[in-house]
Amino acid sequence: MIRIFLADDHPMIQTALETLLGGTGKRIVGRAMSGAEALDLIPRVKADVIILDVQMPGGSGIHVLRELRRRDDNSPVILLTAAIDDEALREGLALNVNGIILKTSDPSLLIECIDKVALGGDWIDEPIRDRLSKTGVAERMLSDRECDVIALVREGFKNRDIAARLQITEGTVKVYLHRIFDKIGVNSRTELAMKADQLVGRRSS
Repeated sequence: MIRIFLADDHPMIQTALETLLGGTGKRIVGRAMSGAEALDLIPRVKADVIILDVQMPGGSGIHVLRELRRRDDNSPVILLTAAIDDEALREGLALNVNGIILKTSDPSLLIECIDKVALGGDWIDEPIRDRLSKTGVAERMLSDRECDVIALVREGFKNRDIAARLQITEGTVKVYLHRIFDKIGVNSRTELAMKADQLVGRRSS
């Protein structure tokens, strides 16, 4: 069972999510109606995934995420939002948010998002990924190590060779690749290799 903490100030959203999650092996084990309440309750609840509404009274979802990371709480966090601006996107990515999904998306995608995040993966809703790709916001948030991985992919190295070069495990390389895919809106190594010159060039300029 995946245990979920939900912070959203709309009772209808909370009820709808509880109904949606019924029978899926997921259960809401904690709730909050504001950012301040979320920060108070999260340490008391052993949740596998935290879902935060971006717009809440008493502290936005971004504020809650920022405070959690300041507390060295690296719990998986999903931002659930009707809309999110570029500034919030930049900060969310910088704070290593694990998922971003729109409230207007198909409900089945939220289930998929929760499953992926609970297993240690990342999820960014396709409309947001498209927007990130067009604006370059995500590309500017690439870490130095992610750029190292991109450069080696561009040179044609396989995962095991990248791992040896960077002195990390092959599993860690896969984690980096999935995170890079989500940040820049590609779905394969081939697409990444095609964008590699642009990405590495922009980073070094």
